[in-house]
Amino acid sequence: MEPFGTEREVVAMRRAITLAERALGSTSPNPIVGCVILDADQRVVGEGLHERAGGPHAEVVALAEAGERARGGTAVVTLEPCRHTGRTGPCTTAIVEAGITRVVYATADPTPLAQKGAELLRASGVEVVEGLLADEAARSNEAWLHRARTGRPFVTWKFAATLDGRIAAADGSSRWITGSAAREDVHLLRAQSDAIMVGTGTALTDDPSLTARIDVPAPRQPLRVVVGRRPLSPSAKVLDNAAPTLVVAEHDPELVLKTLVERDIVSVLLEGGPTLAAAFMRAGRVDKIVAYLAPAFLGAGKAALADAGISTIADILRWNIDQVDLIGNDVRLIARPNRVGE
Repeated sequence: MEPFGTEREVVAMRRAITLAERALGSTSPNPIVGCVILDADQRVVGEGLHERAGGPHAEVVALAEAGERARGGTAVVTLEPCRHTGRTGPCTTAIVEAGITRVVYATADPTPLAQKGAELLRASGVEVVEGLLADEAARSNEAWLHRARTGRPFVTWKFAATLDGRIAAADGSSRWITGSAAREDVHLLRAQSDAIMVGTGTALTDDPSLTARIDVPAPRQPLRVVVGRRPLSPSAKVLDNAAPTLVVAEHDPELVLKTLVERDIVSVLLEGGPTLAAAFMRAGRVDKIVAYLAPAFLGAGKAALADAGISTIADILRWNIDQVDLIGNDVRLIARPNRVGE
């Protein structure tokens, strides 16, 4: 049994995490949240997720499904229930009024307005348990938690390369280095992001559409962000009506991210070429890397990363390998930075 939770609560929390993940890319600036209601005998009687900002919270949806069966039961939720009134009412009030006697949640809410919901619940006589499957829930909600704690959007650098690190051949051609399965996976990654960012160089050379394909569940298309001062052609795909587009002339990563914060962007997928990627790497503003590696070699051509300000092996940027998967005939590698104390 997981510490602090019964076996059924562990199962319920895993289900709540799965429910929450369905809304990745559609809830910003809010977090993703899932909730499962267990009755007094710990049987599942209600489920819910927060689907979009302004919509009902996961706890409210799950309690509505459970109805009177929630009385005397347990709410299993991925994030500490909120105690503030925004576009919707406080979840703590809904939980108390429904007669829930026990709340088990995974991660604490670090935001000033919503935090300490657990404190209010305890004051209302509800038993509260924190930390069940906390790491799993936090990983699913990593972009929002990062934004809440740092004030910056969470940046994922995605690239596809050969085993010798080339993202394009010597003549500039790059379609396609990886296979169809990897490319399909990228569209899911896009659909789960608030914004997709490239530099003007990539926009001019590749003329990408930067949209999530329609066969990928995407409640809305992410914001397309083009960084740089080079003028784009009026016929550029990134300027069509398929998705909203923001052109940012300022190259500085901090200013770019500040602009995105003002638009309530929580997660950014950096798909730009080696120059833009190097700028964000130098600034320490890449929070995760998703690399698709094809079992192929070019021997020449454009490298994945331009000059990142490293001149000696002593200054090498070492990352932690977090996950490795086979996607079709390609390898998807997920890495995270070594940030002591973060």
